[in-house]
Amino acid sequence: MDSIEILIKIRKIVRSINLESKRIQKDFGISIPQLLCLGHLTQCENYQSTHSELMQLLSLNSSTVTGIINRLENRGLVARLPKMGDKRITYIALTSKGFKLLEDTPNILHDQLSAKIDKLPQGKKEMIKEALEIIIEALHIEEIDASPLLTIEEPIGKKEEQHEE
Repeated sequence: MDSIEILIKIRKIVRSINLESKRIQKDFGISIPQLLCLGHLTQCENYQSTHSELMQLLSLNSSTVTGIINRLENRGLVARLPKMGDKRITYIALTSKGFKLLEDTPNILHDQLSAKIDKLPQGKKEMIKEALEIIIEALHIEEIDASPLLTIEEPIGKKEEQHEE
């Protein structure tokens, strides 16, 4: 397999994710990072998480996660709750409106892919992980935020602060 075939396969993956992201945005008015954030909250105790946990989950920087949370809060899908006894810590909590939106959204491509990868033998999962790490290292993109959408304005190989679409 030559490099062009590899690039075409990568492009197919990226394109399918972009198309799914646009469909979710159009149909539900919510971005994939926002949806992933809401989905994460359903898995948390008391449907609450911290800002830093969301940063780690989404592999995005603090200001980008703050923007995601702000947009979700403005729509009434999450609420910020100060920690009792320590006002420096704020929990992000899923609201009933956010939970309802999640019930209405389909099984997005990310979830479908995760389920299929989970069913693979451990050896194949390791092979995929290693292959992706080789590509990431070859492109010197280890420090780029894992924003789920690629745009023409985001040059490969430059460390730039990236924002959610």
